[in-house]
Amino acid sequence: MTPEEILKALIQFPSVVGRPNAAIAGWIAQYLDDLGIEAQLLTGPEGDRVNLFATIGPRDVPGLVLSGHMDVVPAQEPQWSAAPFQLRMEGDKLFGRGTSDMKGFLAAALAIVPTLVALKPARPIHLAFSYDEEAGCRGVPHLIAALPSLCALPVAAVIGEPSGLRPILAHKGKAAARVEVHGRAGHSSRPDLGLNAIHAMGRVIAAANDAATGLSGGPLDPVFEPPYSTIQIGTIRGGDALNIIPESCIIEIEARAIAGVSPATLLEPVREALESLRSEGFETSWQSIAGYPALSLPAQAPIARLLAQVTGKDALAAVSYGTEAGLYQAAGIDAIICGPGDIVRAHKPDEYITRDELAGYVDMLERLCAEFAQKAP
Repeated sequence: MTPEEILKALIQFPSVVGRPNAAIAGWIAQYLDDLGIEAQLLTGPEGDRVNLFATIGPRDVPGLVLSGHMDVVPAQEPQWSAAPFQLRMEGDKLFGRGTSDMKGFLAAALAIVPTLVALKPARPIHLAFSYDEEAGCRGVPHLIAALPSLCALPVAAVIGEPSGLRPILAHKGKAAARVEVHGRAGHSSRPDLGLNAIHAMGRVIAAANDAATGLSGGPLDPVFEPPYSTIQIGTIRGGDALNIIPESCIIEIEARAIAGVSPATLLEPVREALESLRSEGFETSWQSIAGYPALSLPAQAPIARLLAQVTGKDALAAVSYGTEAGLYQAAGIDAIICGPGDIVRAHKPDEYITRDELAGYVDMLERLCAEFAQKAP
């Protein structure tokens, strides 16, 4: 199958984040089986979602991971010009949900499998396709945890998020949580008989604001914009009517941390403010909803130098969005971002990748894997 034919097949699966994904994973597994490659389908704790892992070459030799996610964000925007889960071709553009983020990468990686099989690589190439990346990298930690039973620890991983074929060395880490305060409802004329959850949450919000303000003073890393870690509250919900003491209030908060700083630790002052409310009779809840560490790869790392060579592009120091790369690096695997398409097209109506971008990435990926695979273990 050509890369475009594979992409067309992948786009037809509405593999929206947070939903079962056996259909798309099964199609990929069958495609690989037809080429003589066994794919491992690794069921996550949710029970209805799987990661996929496959190896071309010897499993007992440290190899290279080609990493991508099978899930996409929803495509409910009315601005779509046509059905988002049907590949639409207009000139050089291939439209559809996930074409850039990141089924274009999956299609390219799958398209080169016949070449890799014929290559008989001395060092293996692994395909690692995850679920629920768009929900905060929820699937890939289970895949990474299973690696010791699947293969020798890989030496490097290329995460194929859309980067315009330019290698990227760093991104911030992230921690996000859903925070709830529950008090006691009542008539607003008798606030002494109730517990106002919104008023109580105000103290949690104040703690978040104080923590966020303090971060601008450092530590600093000039490769990022802004060059410091950040905290923000993105949503707030609470109350039923003006004359009712609000029984509950819920916020969602995130921290984004520069390399070397734990994003979860940044939120500790906020969590402490929340827990202090219990002594006043409030019930509280803190639910982590996303989390991944920062990525920081030296420009002289072997995989960075190899990608610079085969792409002909100097690595970009850092990007603002997050990926699964930090989780691979935390597991002792050098990770770098490099994929087809453009991140600015992701998560938007009429998402697309160009034919030239897809073909160019296939060509680059073949050269990258050939160069890596033929080196002595």
